[in-house]
Amino acid sequence: MSGDGFSSEMYEDSSLDATARIVDPSGETDERTVEMALRPRRLSEFSGQSRVRDQLSLVLEAARRRGTPPDHVLLSGPPGLGKTTLAMLIGTELERPIRITSGPAIQHAGDLAAVLSSLTEGEVLFLDEIHRMSRSAEEMLYLAMEDFRVDVIVGKGPGATAIPLELAPFTVVGATTRAGLLPAPLRDRFGFTGHLDFYATDDLVAILHRSARLLDVAADPDGITEIARRSRGTPRIANRLLRRVRDWAQVHGRHVVDEAAAHAALALFDVDDRGLDRLDRAVLDALCRRFGGGPVGLSTLAVAVGEEADTVETVAEPFLVREGFMVRTPRGRAASALAWEHLGLTPPAGLDRQPALPLDTGEGRFGA
Repeated sequence: MSGDGFSSEMYEDSSLDATARIVDPSGETDERTVEMALRPRRLSEFSGQSRVRDQLSLVLEAARRRGTPPDHVLLSGPPGLGKTTLAMLIGTELERPIRITSGPAIQHAGDLAAVLSSLTEGEVLFLDEIHRMSRSAEEMLYLAMEDFRVDVIVGKGPGATAIPLELAPFTVVGATTRAGLLPAPLRDRFGFTGHLDFYATDDLVAILHRSARLLDVAADPDGITEIARRSRGTPRIANRLLRRVRDWAQVHGRHVVDEAAAHAALALFDVDDRGLDRLDRAVLDALCRRFGGGPVGLSTLAVAVGEEADTVETVAEPFLVREGFMVRTPRGRAASALAWEHLGLTPPAGLDRQPALPLDTGEGRFGA
């Protein structure tokens, strides 16, 4: 979730526009409205992420028994896994109001001071994409989280005066898709950090059954399982695919979302049996057919598929690497034997089916 809800879009024929991908975990405004309705109302209803859920439940229950606000909470992980939903549930479980803002909206220390000074005792402040706050706001947040006060600077130059402003005790819940971009002093202020991983198919099946009930969609187990298998381990994508299959079934006079309906609908939306969409396959096709499997630089690969390098790197590549279709090397991106087989091609002789991932040196783009 930047707005990462637990619960969790379409192509134009002539474009690989990533913003229109049905398997893009970032949601559009109208999609998020539906996602909000599908979100669980209590922590006990939250499916998957059992370790994080149990740890968070313990932290909140202990705080309730002490009658004090809980430690600040940092939630990290890829988009669509439930960070925003968990943040909302923290406020619900504590029976406290929740204030919602985002890192990009806090670009000046004064913006943050205005928000903090208006918080009531015990209120939950949810900062989505917290890593995108300005540096001056981050430094103010350090002090506020630890000492519940901020220093307001009055005047300029040598005559400037810092006036301390006491704050009511509150709890910060930060969500980020890139925890590594948070400065260490800010990370250290969080008493609990939970990392959300991709969901197993069984967990997605449970989520989809609940969503089908809420959407009043008749679905059989085989249809639900087929949708879950193609959802990239992401609840938001799973719920989106369920709605698209429901649309297909209604238009074609089918009263039940079954396996055949799921196959037909997802084929229409270019989502194959491994969850790859048209952009993913275009990247693999360019790697294998045009560049002989690579390695090839990111910029060259992006030009070959008609996309920006950032789009390939942040939208398509993470899933392809995680599923073993692509490997990052110091010389560029390379296709695995699995990618060749998925495209129905014969891999080059000597190419292992499951290549060992090379050490990532941490550079932003290899061979770009």
